Amino acid sequence: MEVIVGLGNYYSTMEDLDGVSNLFNLYRVFYEQTSDIEGAKAYIKQRLEHKGSVIFMVRDHQMYVGFTQLYPTFSSISMKKAWILNDLYVDAEARNQGIGEKLLNKAKDLAMETDAKSIVLETAPDNTASQGLHEKNGYIRDSQFYHYELNLS
Repeated sequence: MEVIVGLGNYYSTMEDLDGVSNLFNLYRVFYEQTSDIEGAKAYIKQRLEHKGSVIFMVRDHQMYVGFTQLYPTFSSISMKKAWILNDLYVDAEARNQGIGEKLLNKAKDLAMETDAKSIVLETAPDNTASQGLHEKNGYIRDSQFYHYELNLS
C-alpha cells in the first residue's frame, strides 16, 4: 500500500480522477447522500483543474482504497494558513489496516510544510470510529467554540 502524491508536492492528478471520484461518491453515500458518480467526478475534476483542494489517496495494487481532501483557509487571529480536512474515507473492505492514519499523517505533513496553524475537521456525532481515529492522532474535540451553519439550499 502506498500514499500517492501527484501534481506538485500535494495534488492528485487527472490520472487519479476515476479512482478518487469513486471513493468520493462512496464517502457521500456513507453520509446518506444519493449516489451520483458523474456528479462526484465533475466535482473532483473541478478541484483538480483549479487546484482548489489537496487530495491524498491510498492505492493498493492499483485499487483506490482511501482518500482525504483538504481545503486551504486562513486564521485571522493567528494571521496564518489553516487547512480544513473536509473529507476522509476508507473503503469498507480496507478498513482497520491503518489507511486512515496514513492519510491523517499526510495531512499533518502538508500543514507543517505550509507553516499552517492548524487542521480542522468535523465528523458525525455517531461516527465513533472516526472520532477515535482523530483523537488517537492528537485531534482535540472543540469545547471552546460552537459551530454554526447557514444553509442556503
